[in-house]
Amino acid sequence: MADPDGALAGAPLRVERTLRTPASAGAEQFASVLLAAQAGARWANTRLWNDHAPAVAAFLRARGSREPEDLTSEVFLAVFDRLGDFDGGAADFRAYVFTIAYRRLADELRRRSRRGDTAEWSQELDDRRAPSAEEEAVGRLGDRSARDLIDSLAPDQRDVMVLRIIGDLTVEQVAQVLGKRPGAVKALQRRALESLRRKIASGRTPGRRSVDGRE
Repeated sequence: MADPDGALAGAPLRVERTLRTPASAGAEQFASVLLAAQAGARWANTRLWNDHAPAVAAFLRARGSREPEDLTSEVFLAVFDRLGDFDGGAADFRAYVFTIAYRRLADELRRRSRRGDTAEWSQELDDRRAPSAEEEAVGRLGDRSARDLIDSLAPDQRDVMVLRIIGDLTVEQVAQVLGKRPGAVKALQRRALESLRRKIASGRTPGRRSVDGRE
């Protein structure tokens, strides 16, 4: 895969629980990095990659991408290719990156759906998901139980929770990524949290996913 700016080379993804862009990175600092990246500075592209790629990879992994690191590279190649057209602040850029990631993930899942999956899948052996990030939303439960709970949500609720927790996006940013109204995102989040609380209180381990949750 081509990497004209060199930002993807030698930059391993480390998906950890601290995936957030540092709060100390102010608007002026981001603006300087963005201007340098738009001017072709390799160090600036690397900074944008380091600040956002781990969270993108974690999101893609949590939502079922078969090759999250490769897909993350594709996302950032698209981001860097369109960087000259971007105009906004740090929060806008994060939403912009996750919008591209969400669309690329949708493309992957659509292709797999058309082809059909033939490989046998075992949740116990599945290492493609983000490690423990979902625990914050479900009271620090064990990894498997937390994944089961998140996966049991309706698709729209699951998208909202993963983007809020792993992507660290605001309600408004999630709405932008998903193409929904902020009020709809808030409603989906509320329903997801209510569902998770009920399941935790009852001590149930979900056996299958819900399909009721579209806005």
